[in-house]
Amino acid sequence: MNISIIGSGYVGLVTGVCLADSGNTVYCVDNDPDKVDSLNNGVIPIYEPRLKELVDKNIKNKKLYFTNDLDNAVRKTDAVFIAVGTPPANDGGADLTNVFKVAKDIAGAVDGFKVIVVKSTVPVGTCRKVEEIIAETTRNFCVVSNPEFLKEGVAIDDFQRPDRVVIGINFKEENKKEAQAAKEIIGEIYEPFVRTGAPIYFMDTNSSEMTKYAANAMLALRITFMNELANLCSLADADVDAVRIGIGSDKRIGKSFLFPGIGYGGSCFPKDVKALYQTAKQRGYEFKLLKAVDEANALQKEVLIDLILKHFKGNIDDKTFALWGLSFKPKTDDIREAPSVAIISKLLSYGAKVRAYDPIAISNMKKVFPEIEYADDMYGALEGANGLIIVTEWNDFRVPDIDKVKNALKEKVIFDGRNIYNKRRMISDGFDYYSIGR
Repeated sequence: MNISIIGSGYVGLVTGVCLADSGNTVYCVDNDPDKVDSLNNGVIPIYEPRLKELVDKNIKNKKLYFTNDLDNAVRKTDAVFIAVGTPPANDGGADLTNVFKVAKDIAGAVDGFKVIVVKSTVPVGTCRKVEEIIAETTRNFCVVSNPEFLKEGVAIDDFQRPDRVVIGINFKEENKKEAQAAKEIIGEIYEPFVRTGAPIYFMDTNSSEMTKYAANAMLALRITFMNELANLCSLADADVDAVRIGIGSDKRIGKSFLFPGIGYGGSCFPKDVKALYQTAKQRGYEFKLLKAVDEANALQKEVLIDLILKHFKGNIDDKTFALWGLSFKPKTDDIREAPSVAIISKLLSYGAKVRAYDPIAISNMKKVFPEIEYADDMYGALEGANGLIIVTEWNDFRVPDIDKVKNALKEKVIFDGRNIYNKRRMISDGFDYYSIGR
């Protein structure tokens, strides 16, 4: 099948390369000519395991093309995926400017029946508005909602081996023929990815859009609940690791997303929680639980600062801290809403100095904090530092050379924001060791 993807950001790029790798001919459209040239030359603007390998392979096999000619791409293709960004608006809701602009552009290029697939994360009712916009120009189309459930760091695997595929199609009296055709086309597109038995769930577009936000909000809620519980464990002299095992063994709860830390970040959870809250507010409903989740997560990002100030009796002026990990999670260079940003800001505000290391995300963080020092390796960050702060749980940091850490640090103190070390072992090795909820 011929498929076009409008928007070559994180979701669009992963979607495009995976669909090309399953045998389709895919045209990825972006309005940035420099980005298009870079992609055609195999230069990938984001880090994601296996992404460059698949881009290079499918460009070579003439299955994947990058272009800024939207009209031509749409005319050549049977299905058009909208995968443009929906950044937070001033009120926390989703800014749909790009989605609606692209919808108008697509409408002007439709020259035969097209399935318009909204892959961008959008509030409830957006697909119906996209339908209205395109219907002003043509009736030869069907709008489909197809939210993504990609985890950064394993996005290729998530797309190629999904837990489920969610498809929203509105079957109305006046569009039954088009809706049925769209269902068959989108089902054919995803057929290679569900051969192992993963389900495709068909529903209306409003329910599909809500499913995306509800999933991310639920996961954010689980993370925040464990962080709040960890804070209580600290006050109650309990060990959150033991509590986590105790509740995670309950089949009704499960073990996933129960690891306490210093808050969630990234491009999805923070903005999606806010957007779902705004969706409720626009409909006259105060979603108090989501508001609390958002507020608690913002506070959790500074829990290490409280521990640092307590240890140093409120004065960290001119002290140097080594910081391991900048990305919001391992296996990505994404620093959007990362706890590291809040932590570095607070340290600098108290007059401290920061020397940071991350396997992937340093170049991105330099754009935000050009004034701090960056190390070439994890041990180089420690030299003469007054303490080590663990922010991201990269595998590189899990089993360090303890003697190297001891010899490099000026003061033997570790603030572990991800609970990656055994507390008793670190104390027996002579460190002042602080973690979350233990």
